[in-house]
Amino acid sequence: MKRINFSWLIVVVLVFSGCSRGKTAASPAPVQGAAVSSEIPSVAVPEPDGTKRVTIGFSVATATFIVERWNKDVKVFSGAAQELGADVLVQLSAGGTREQIAQINYMANQKIDILVVIANNTEMMTGVIKQVRDAGIPVIAYDRMIMGVPIDAYISFDNREVGRKFGQALTDAVPRGKYLVVNGSLADSNSYEVNVGLHEILDPPIAAGDIELVQEIWLEEWSFDEALEKVGAIFEERSDFDAISCGNDQIAGAVIQLLSERRLAGKVMVVGQDAELISCQYVVEGLQLMTVYKPIGKLAVRAAQLAMSIVEKHPIPPATMLDNQSGTMVPGYIEMPVAVDKTNMDVVIRDGFHSQEDIYRNVMESHEWGKY
Repeated sequence: MKRINFSWLIVVVLVFSGCSRGKTAASPAPVQGAAVSSEIPSVAVPEPDGTKRVTIGFSVATATFIVERWNKDVKVFSGAAQELGADVLVQLSAGGTREQIAQINYMANQKIDILVVIANNTEMMTGVIKQVRDAGIPVIAYDRMIMGVPIDAYISFDNREVGRKFGQALTDAVPRGKYLVVNGSLADSNSYEVNVGLHEILDPPIAAGDIELVQEIWLEEWSFDEALEKVGAIFEERSDFDAISCGNDQIAGAVIQLLSERRLAGKVMVVGQDAELISCQYVVEGLQLMTVYKPIGKLAVRAAQLAMSIVEKHPIPPATMLDNQSGTMVPGYIEMPVAVDKTNMDVVIRDGFHSQEDIYRNVMESHEWGKY
């Protein structure tokens, strides 16, 4: 993967506050029969006319850049947008919906040309998003669908496929046994999509009696600490699980810590998503079975291209149309995730997502070094 030389100006506002808990979000449903493509079309985006540089507002629901995933998204998106002739105004909220709404209002007042949103709560953004669009500013939902209000586009990974990859990896490794499912945030529609895909794989062997789904829980937030607390409480009662599906790698990290405390790490099969560095290390060390890698570089560059194409009124044709319960179908741009285990960690390395040295840091003596 070609490395991008980042030399843009990003205005970042950090707002630290408690997290807002909203009602359960419904899952966006694809139109039946609609094709989903992982290919990035070659699109010639018209150059701005020179009278005014395009300004893209990017609202990111995350407390800090400690969350590895969003750090990469913002950097790649901003670099790609600059290369296309845009300035990017980035605002970070500490997971709170009120703060994110205030920041979106601020960006709208800065006369942005388009708004890209990673929503904290996918249902509670309806009012502010309507105001933004009423002001003539297009809106793209990035990674998380915004529910209940018309928007201009949704770009993300195939989250049901993420769930299927969870289920396939676990059932291949543990075709019979006791399972625990730790789902992601109740406020994120992606959690429900992942869960649907997971159950597509798990339900048949559960019905056949091969797999016992001992317990399934949901978290309020994508939180290591919350996972540590809730799964820890379960482990106080019993820890005789053979396989554990975790909503993402932060949750998987909490589960592996709890398993390590009981000398069970590596004996219980654990999966997660995002290919965080520590999870990739766990995979090669044998503590985590698999992580789902989502090529963020591809998604973020495509999102920048999409934003510019919408501003210039030549939108990239969508791969599918999605129902976000607003009465208006949403153009969908979907990338495919990749299951990564010990056998294909080179996928992550070749993309420049993590270095070989970092991933194999704790198993250097046993690793056969390759050239990537």
